[in-house]
Order: sequence, then structure tokens, then C-alpha cells
Amino acid sequence: MITYSYKTKSVELPGNCNISYVDEGAGARTLLFIHGLANYALVWKKNIDYLKQYYRCIAIDLPGNGLSDRNDHNFSMQFFAESVNNFIQALWLKNVCIVGHSMGGQVAMTTVINYPNCANSLILCAPAGFEVFSSMEKTMYHSTLQILDFISSDEHSLRNTIQHSFYRPQAQVENMISELIGIMKTYKPNYYRKMIEACIKSMIEDSVFDKLHLIKQQTLVLFGKQDALIPNKLIHLISTERLAAEAVGKINGAILKILPDCGHFVQWEKADDVNKYISSFLTPNASS
Repeated sequence: MITYSYKTKSVELPGNCNISYVDEGAGARTLLFIHGLANYALVWKKNIDYLKQYYRCIAIDLPGNGLSDRNDHNFSMQFFAESVNNFIQALWLKNVCIVGHSMGGQVAMTTVINYPNCANSLILCAPAGFEVFSSMEKTMYHSTLQILDFISSDEHSLRNTIQHSFYRPQAQVENMISELIGIMKTYKPNYYRKMIEACIKSMIEDSVFDKLHLIKQQTLVLFGKQDALIPNKLIHLISTERLAAEAVGKINGAILKILPDCGHFVQWEKADDVNKYISSFLTPNASS
């Protein structure tokens, strides 16, 4: 039985969708944290521990992930965005800032594009969704995944992905991996892999790049300079900085910060810097 270091709650949403979440701190603003692919709410622990001094901090487990339900959903960016919007309505959240990492960043952008009144600000940590894949690149990507499926177990793939998400080894990463593997072992046979495949397919098919101009929220984007996952290094031979700058330039008034000596897990590897950027973005002088 997996237990979190925070007290967990749950809420039933339309469509037989049960969401587990943690709810810490209080304040006029609510930060709604969305994790990335095959992750869980606790990837935000280093941020919640600090930011709950100033804000209400809610971190969800997306459907099919963490302690949330294991029902047969149509896993996609659109489905996750609908779930996030339904969650905001179910808890009557106001003055919301959606904070998303990696796939969670793509979910966050899809949410505010589809439901523009659900939040008034947006923070993206190494978000997916900025890359645009041609038909040939999509085929290449899927072929690579199929090869990896043959030569690598789900457990090995998860461990490898988490480890490559950091520029430098982190002392607490093994604990994160162990917890995620523990969660993985609670899935029904083949459920985990089907969910991952559906999520990756939607991430590739449902890029938000051409819709970024529709984002009206105040937006902060944070990337690690040494991000090894975004952009896809086998397909797009450009730097993370260039990809980020081109995309962020399409969001009116958005702020981009590139953190040196940092990989994909920016909110964990550079937690102190990220926390200060978030506080300064939302409430100037709150972090001083």
C-alpha cells in the first residue's frame, strides 16, 4: 500500500473519474500542480513545502496515475484538461494558477486554451507540447517506442526516464523511483503500458504550438538549460533554449527563465530557484 507524506483527499468527477490530491497551506491564491507522464503529486513536494507558506497548494494525481482511479479512460491531453477543469469547478477554486511539469505543462496549456476562465495565471516547468512533429517524425517516434518496448521492461523504462530527467544525480531520486515503481505494481496487467502509450500519442498529436497565442493568462515558463528530454534529441536537433524562446514568444507577455546546470526535472533539481521565481511572479516580494 502506497502512502504519501501529505494527507490525501479525493473527489469524484463526472465520467466515473476519481481524483486523489493533496491540499496544503492557505492564501488568496491557489496553486494547482499537475505532474508529468507516469508521475504523481509528490513530484511537487519541494515546492509545496516552501510555497504553502504563501499560497494554497493543491497537487493532483491525474486519472490513471498515483492514487487516482484505474478506470478505463480515453487518456489524452483533452481528457486530462477536462478533468482539471472539472476538478477546479468541483472544489469551487478561485484565483487559480495552474502549474504544470512536462506532460502536465501540456495539460495545463490545453486546459487554459479550452477553458480560458478556469485560471488567471499559468506556470510551466519544462512543458511538453511546444514541439511540432511531421508525419514522418511521428512514425519515427512511434517506431522507436515499439523497439524500446521489446527490449525494456516498464520498470526499467521508468527508472531510466527519471534518471535522465536530472542533469546531476539527486540523493532523493531513488526514493521517488521506488515509490513510482510501487505504484506501477498496483496496476492491472497491461493497463500501465496502454495508458503511457495513449498519453505519448496524444502529446505528439496534440501539440499546442499553433494555439499558444490563445493563452491569455499571465505566464511564466521555466526550463533547465541541460534538459535531455525536450526537445526530442533524436528528432529535433535544436537547443532547449531555442525551442523555448520560439514557443514562449507566441504567448503574449510570457516570461521565460532558463536555469543553468539543470535538467528536465527543473522544479526538483532547482527547487529553491523555482520557488523564488514562482513567488516573485505571483506575489512580488513574497520570497524576500
